[in-house]
Amino acid sequence: MGVTLPSVLAIDAGNSKTDVALLAPDGSVLCSGRAGGFQPPRTGVAAAVDVLAEAMSDAGLRTDRAAGPWAERVSACLANADFAVEEEELAREIEGRNWGRATAVHNDTFALLRSGLPTGADPCGVAVVCGAGINCVGMTPDGRTARFPAIGRISGDWGGGGGLAEEALWFAARAEDGRGGPTELARALPAHLGHESMASLIEAMHLGRVPHGRRHELTPVLFGVAAAGDPVALSLVHRQADEVVAMASVALDRLGLLEQEVPVVLGGSVLAAGHPQLDDRIAAGLARRAPRARISVITAPPVLGAGLLGLDALGAPHGAYEKLRAHFG
Repeated sequence: MGVTLPSVLAIDAGNSKTDVALLAPDGSVLCSGRAGGFQPPRTGVAAAVDVLAEAMSDAGLRTDRAAGPWAERVSACLANADFAVEEEELAREIEGRNWGRATAVHNDTFALLRSGLPTGADPCGVAVVCGAGINCVGMTPDGRTARFPAIGRISGDWGGGGGLAEEALWFAARAEDGRGGPTELARALPAHLGHESMASLIEAMHLGRVPHGRRHELTPVLFGVAAAGDPVALSLVHRQADEVVAMASVALDRLGLLEQEVPVVLGGSVLAAGHPQLDDRIAAGLARRAPRARISVITAPPVLGAGLLGLDALGAPHGAYEKLRAHFG
């Protein structure tokens, strides 16, 4: 007779943080943990999966192979798993750790989409995540999906928190040195990081005196300047909204859902922050392109979606879904 294991080891790993949760068969969370960012393109696959192990250790779980398996299924929704070959490579590495009897790896945007679908609903809809970066996925009940490579400018992407910060710095630098038009960003960005001018901030960034991670602090500054009416900052916010609409609309069109009543789920730090200039333009753009789309914004931790996908695969009872959702609010 086999040992009864917890149902799901749910993992959500983003560029800036990693969350894990071990779920009982009834959907309750037995333990959870957190670690740093998951970046296999920079660190390599094995080192990136070591970060998942750090989150498990934070949850009180041993991660040596002899300690496993911890669950019937590992449901891992991972940033930077943008191509099938990357999902397969990551799955092999996780399987080798013996954390679960079965392993499934998905791009982390699928966790957002699953979080936005009601319990019992068909797996049908589109999700756009805009946090440090930007991505979009869609799926239909018959298993078809719509995806984008989402690996930066070479795959046609624009925006996300990191991209917005870079654009804001570009316009601010040109405003100060005269190559571009005026914008309040030229004052607000260096002031936020303790500098008197863009010239001073540029030098500090170049010489490594400003940690790279602090650049993400400039995105909320950009939105604040836009809210005050600065035309340059507002143009960047509007372009970000248009990118979200474009990605969602193209994914809906690929799946034949553009004219149907279907969920469009938005999430990530930029889209969950409640910026009216961004949100209103997205709503207006989708109303034109996909008039029957039902927009929702998800603020629950993405590890919820990873857990729900794991429960789906195991055919969990209705109550397990409700208990898991209640835990994450």
